[in-house]
Amino acid sequence: MAERRVNVGWAEGLHARPASIFVRAATAAGVPVTIAKADGNPVNAASMLAVLGLGAQGGEEIVLASDAEGAEAALDRLAKLVADGLEELPETV
Repeated sequence: MAERRVNVGWAEGLHARPASIFVRAATAAGVPVTIAKADGNPVNAASMLAVLGLGAQGGEEIVLASDAEGAEAALDRLAKLVADGLEELPETV
């Protein structure tokens, strides 16, 4: 299973707008991805309610994972999005 550990780059954490940006990117990734707090249970990264339910705060470590073919590249893109706290989806997502 491919995995990326990354600190949340949005100051407000994965709430509302940042969560929406992340979920759209996870859905566009084309592979199933899970997201979890470093010590928590993984949830579907393409589910807005699941991502909001994590309550991930700014600077907190999260774990992105997938065992699908092509997961490495998808996780790299999602990890960069989260770490950089991007306000818009980059065209490469």
